[in-house]
Amino acid sequence: MARKMLIDGELEKHSEEETRYDFDLFVIGAGSGGVRASRFSAQYGAKVGICELPFHPISTEVIGGVGGTCVIRGCVPKKILVYGATFGSELEDARSYGWELNEKIDFNWKKLLHKKTEEIVRLNGIYKRLLSNAGVKLFEGEGKVVGPNEVEVIQLDGTKISYSAKHILIATGSRAQRPSIPGQELAITSDEALSLEELPKRAVILGGGYIAVEFASIWRGMGATVDLCFRKELPLRGFDDEMRAVVARTLEGRGITMHPGTTLTELVKTEDGIKVRTNHGEELLADVVLFATGRAPNTKRLNLEAVGVELDKTGAVKVDEYSRTNLPSIWAIGDVTNRMNLTPVALMEGTCFAKTVFGGQPSKPDYSNVPCAVFCIPPLSVVGLSEEQAIEQANGDVLAFTSTFNPMKNTISGRQEKTVMKLVVDGETDKVLGASMCGPDAAEIMQGIAVALKCGATKAQFDSTVSGPTFQSLCSSLCFSAFISFFTCL
Repeated sequence: MARKMLIDGELEKHSEEETRYDFDLFVIGAGSGGVRASRFSAQYGAKVGICELPFHPISTEVIGGVGGTCVIRGCVPKKILVYGATFGSELEDARSYGWELNEKIDFNWKKLLHKKTEEIVRLNGIYKRLLSNAGVKLFEGEGKVVGPNEVEVIQLDGTKISYSAKHILIATGSRAQRPSIPGQELAITSDEALSLEELPKRAVILGGGYIAVEFASIWRGMGATVDLCFRKELPLRGFDDEMRAVVARTLEGRGITMHPGTTLTELVKTEDGIKVRTNHGEELLADVVLFATGRAPNTKRLNLEAVGVELDKTGAVKVDEYSRTNLPSIWAIGDVTNRMNLTPVALMEGTCFAKTVFGGQPSKPDYSNVPCAVFCIPPLSVVGLSEEQAIEQANGDVLAFTSTFNPMKNTISGRQEKTVMKLVVDGETDKVLGASMCGPDAAEIMQGIAVALKCGATKAQFDSTVSGPTFQSLCSSLCFSAFISFFTCL
């Protein structure tokens, strides 16, 4: 079948005789984005090959697994641990609802760890079957680019095989970084944290982003003492400042010790555990020290610069708005490009790539109003602009509406934990520019609000949407009304 490819905004005109390649598309990296791009390209009639490192829960430069970070050592196993940690406070609150829990309830970390591993192994198998059912040829081994139209796969036995491809797609994701601190080898990253043989009783976490606050909630929810050290005054830099303060109060309320304006200077192994020294002269003792200080694009071993592919200073692959590199035959999607590092975004980019290159439908990923969630306990979720971003970008007034209340469940349990919701609105047009929520089920609620924002909903439409009485008593009409307000926009 004839295929059309976008070149500088115009569809390529093919000659009668084309170079013969082993594959129309060869993908390096079988995470969420790479698998999506492969399957959809195959559905358009492309002959597709994909390679991925052998499976293991903890990644290295030569170990990975089909499914990638999200499925094997990211979103999925993390959420399983979050669910496990949440039950602790749920059981505490249950006593106020009449449940007689007279005996101490033990937590079996090894059982949860085993269940988590079973699930990621199952998902790894499902992703392999998805590729097989789509007709995509899977190669297990390390892939690298050796030319504009040539890849090399180092197989598990060390042998090398080269394949030619009309298009090459880089989808190798990112990897956790370690700061250069004396004794850094005593610390772990999120990879190891998801597969610890023993649950720590004392944990010190360095970092203020997603991973840091999530693991703080997980370990504290399972009974560990947790010290969270971060450089800024509040965690979660880049989020709405008011919501960052809410999260900080909630973490403290759950028993996590916060250390703002703090970094670590040295780790020392002792008989009592790991001695952690801070820049303020403090000394903390821990069973586990977690470095949650960001991630770096996986480009180091791909040989990209040698073939002329441009990288930025972080090592990310530079791409245009269609995910194409400076070499027309080589493309990149997902975290390896360091654009918006979220799994659903990688899926979107993979879909747009397949449409553009093989579907004859030039498609640019749309990064506006993408909802995201931080699975601390309770979670924070946002979509659109923060108040600070809106003020920076606005030509006129920006209005902020905040609702703070005690969830109905907490009125009986006595838990002192407020839910906070916020809308950021353009003062002139009344259009809702952003929404935030910290509280139970925030991630699911914000997904509905994202649809409303995508449709251009106004504050008036939010206000005019009637919520059910149960929703109103459990939460707030502000947020649940948004779940159905997008119908008003149509």
